[in-house]
Amino acid sequence: MMRYATVALAAFLTIGLSNASAETDRLVSTDWVMENLNNPDVRIVEVSVDPGVYERGHLRNAVNFRWHSDLVDPVKRDIVSQEDFEQLMSRSGIANDTTVVLYGDHNNWFAAWGAWVFDIYGHADVRLMDGGRAKWEREGRPMEVRQPDLRATEYTVEQTNPQLRARLADVLAVVEDGEDGALVDIRSPEEYSGRVIAPAGIQELAIRAGHVPGAKNVPWDHAVNKEDGTFKSADELREMYAAVGIDGSKPVIVYCRIGERSSHTWFALKHILGYDVRNYDGSWTEYGNAVGVPIDNPAGTIWTGK
Repeated sequence: MMRYATVALAAFLTIGLSNASAETDRLVSTDWVMENLNNPDVRIVEVSVDPGVYERGHLRNAVNFRWHSDLVDPVKRDIVSQEDFEQLMSRSGIANDTTVVLYGDHNNWFAAWGAWVFDIYGHADVRLMDGGRAKWEREGRPMEVRQPDLRATEYTVEQTNPQLRARLADVLAVVEDGEDGALVDIRSPEEYSGRVIAPAGIQELAIRAGHVPGAKNVPWDHAVNKEDGTFKSADELREMYAAVGIDGSKPVIVYCRIGERSSHTWFALKHILGYDVRNYDGSWTEYGNAVGVPIDNPAGTIWTGK
């Protein structure tokens, strides 16, 4: 009797939020979001890179999280504290059982980073809108500038998942101590080789160029379809990463420059392929500035890309 009741409850919950992506319920389509814009059990959150994007127009009932202030510690380089995360959720009308859907510009760079933070603080149901803001706009879907009416909650973090985060010591354990693990550098080939330290137009925040020894280079954008920015299928992703030896047989650490582009790859490996993966948010701005750590620099540059 209990088994049938459990099955019925699961079916009810599934119907209640429409049908999520067949590939993974952590990734939802723009159609799914359109159907749930007014669903009181769903809170849509924009996390964009560029300032002012949200204010020019956003999805109905979406709240805005500023990655550089809402989701980070204001004093030290760190993610938002547990206390501040709870306060952010509470004033944003997010309860522990709310389905949170994140989206943003630049193919969900910081939306994926937001999803990583949500996972660290153990939120039960957080998803990404596949294709992000650009796909929504390209499809001509409605946008508005009105701020949503929010009813405050009393959000409490019930568990944390610090194992989703890699530190410098964890990277060095793989590089120098032979700990079992794989490293994936998701930056551009130019950054990886050491020809440049940062993408064009971005401030150089590291003193040295190159990559972590042993890291495989799979640029983040290889995981998306060029026509609409959606993630490639699980089979395509699995084949692409397996080609460089990333097949889920050992723990993976991903990194980029500051941890946002690597969050996109972290999401693909973790929530589409189901691999054991951590995001190293210190990334090259920490590793490339650290004293006494080895680097690999195929371009032959040493200091500031020169």
